[in-house]
Amino acid sequence: MNLKTVGLVIITIGLLMTLYTGFNYVTKEKVVEIGSVEITADKNNKATWSPFIGIGIMVIGGVVFLSGRKK
Repeated sequence: MNLKTVGLVIITIGLLMTLYTGFNYVTKEKVVEIGSVEITADKNNKATWSPFIGIGIMVIGGVVFLSGRKK
């Protein structure tokens, strides 16, 4: 892959991170364990980031893209 393609991929990732600032995921947590009996509960977790991180990644992708154009 050349630098133009890498730059476009980085810009796309930055755009997605700006538009979608987080996601939720579910983990199982052990509540009680008595002998062979185990009780678990689903726990909702959230991963979030600032939209400014996505903007910064887009800027880095733009620099990579522009540096690939100059030959």
